[in-house]
Amino acid sequence: MVVVTKKKGDSNENMFRKFTRLYIDGKVMDDIRERMYYKRPSQVRKEEEKERRKKRRTRG
Repeated sequence: MVVVTKKKGDSNENMFRKFTRLYIDGKVMDDIRERMYYKRPSQVRKEEEKERRKKRRTRG
């Protein structure tokens, strides 16, 4: 969850910029898209294995 607190001297525009930056950096949309549909446990394992292989190849 993204929370932005207003400090003295912050305008609404600055608050909106901070919120959007934290929202993007927090990868909130990625998490929402990922949870949008149910994935079978076997499908999740296959995707994780695919990511591990992908990382292993890039390391060298």
